[in-house]
Amino acid sequence: MANARPEIAAVVLAAGSSQRMGKPNKLHLPIDGVPLLRHCLQTLLASRIDEIVVVLGHDQASTRALVDDLPLRLVCNETHESGQMTSVHCGLASLKTDFEGVMIALGDQPALRAGDINYLVDAYLNRADGEVVVPTFKGERGNPIVISNNCRAEILSGTRNLGCRKFIENNPELVSKVEMRGPGVVIDLDTPQQYEKYCASGWQHGSAPIKRQVG
Repeated sequence: MANARPEIAAVVLAAGSSQRMGKPNKLHLPIDGVPLLRHCLQTLLASRIDEIVVVLGHDQASTRALVDDLPLRLVCNETHESGQMTSVHCGLASLKTDFEGVMIALGDQPALRAGDINYLVDAYLNRADGEVVVPTFKGERGNPIVISNNCRAEILSGTRNLGCRKFIENNPELVSKVEMRGPGVVIDLDTPQQYEKYCASGWQHGSAPIKRQVG
């Protein structure tokens, strides 16, 4: 019997208050007529990711309503105001089993395709060494990243901090960089100007199909 395919989970960070966007919650803004967060989650659902956990926080009731019909799990980070790493911890701790790797994704990257996600998963599974795979495009670091189960355990135990701004520079032996074929990994929407530029760019590509049901 052939070995089962290694399983990869995704933790999607969607707890922030999007202060740089101004009054609107950026995760609710439309992309191709679909709320930004839902758009990003549909892309993950169309990829080879096996389990998706979305970490909510700010404005969590209305954000939950945007996506609670999708085949994934929603958790709430009650301490999200203390910083993004609290959401990382919340998401990693909520995974019900060990996975070969965990993708830590953002809820505001509408230019990612399912093919980008699969390419990054393959790069992680085929890496020569390291505990963290980081995508780049033309040398610029992007998201999402993929971490090993060992790195997940170290983060939860407090011995590893991915939130350190110089983590990659300080831990080159742990990090494997992969150059991506398109710029989706370096496009996120933090400000009104970025959102307007993205919407005017013609980059939008329609909603990805959902491929599975939660068992």
